[in-house]
Amino acid sequence: MERAARAFWLATPGHGEIRDVTLPPLGAGDVLVRALWSGISRGTESLVFRGGVPVSQHTVMRAPFQDGDFPAPVKYGYLGVGTVEEGPADLLGRTVFCLHPHQTRYVVPADAVTPVPDTVPAARAILAGTVETAVNALWDAAPLVGDRIAVVGAGMVGSSVAVLAGRFPGVRVQLVDADPARATVAAALGVDFALPGDALGDCDLVVHASATEAGLTRSLELLAPEGTVIEMSWYGDRKVSLPLGEAFHSRRLVVRASQVGALSPARRSRRTFGHRLALALDLLTDPAFDALITGECAFEDLPGTLAAIAAGNLPGLCHRVRYERA
Repeated sequence: MERAARAFWLATPGHGEIRDVTLPPLGAGDVLVRALWSGISRGTESLVFRGGVPVSQHTVMRAPFQDGDFPAPVKYGYLGVGTVEEGPADLLGRTVFCLHPHQTRYVVPADAVTPVPDTVPAARAILAGTVETAVNALWDAAPLVGDRIAVVGAGMVGSSVAVLAGRFPGVRVQLVDADPARATVAAALGVDFALPGDALGDCDLVVHASATEAGLTRSLELLAPEGTVIEMSWYGDRKVSLPLGEAFHSRRLVVRASQVGALSPARRSRRTFGHRLALALDLLTDPAFDALITGECAFEDLPGTLAAIAAGNLPGLCHRVRYERA
């Protein structure tokens, strides 16, 4: 039986549209998922929407179930939550998370979906990919008991890192952002907040997630001697200048990349991508993470919503997409 669905496509850079798609038949190991919610990964999807993915990163930046190629036309996204309508008995009727673009229904291998714990609302589970990124960053950062930590950039990822880092015993964690309105988000998350000029220095570790040159520079300034910046920002095709003169060498500072596309070397021999995602979903039992969801729209409104987000006209953190029953 032929099944129809609707999907969001970036037709050309700066212009999105909803298209009808025909789903493939289910194979023996497949599931049919009906979408309930999806999340907009604000930084990455804005970059894709503007056509800003560098040619050198076209392969690396592919989403697991992406159709088309950068810059466009392309079907992109990776924060999907839905209900399994057909498939193996142990998954039938389960709410699942899947790294799938924005689409009303889709067919994927059963091992591409992860069941959402009963203690996590489906509408919050869209944050699983974001929290998974934060988990990987902390595996890379390896904070110690009593560390002094700053997280520069109070977006979805930075805020998630700050929440999880604050659970280490005896640590001092401060979430730093140039937007004073983010203080309200930090308070809801139970995390200390500071503007860049007021941030506490002498940090053992700084996690940078602001995607700005100024944020990375301030991150270096906040370090204690021999401290480390974990760089999580994705700059796309933008060039970034970094002050590696002055006291950078004499203070023996470190800048190290962290990216969710690969498992942290610290856990690579003992954890899989599935383990990491399941852990992220378990962590989302904490209702404080609801503070990261600051907007919502219907699936049909996604072309205009993504255009507004990419243009900077719709500020906020995670924007949630609502699907009507197919």
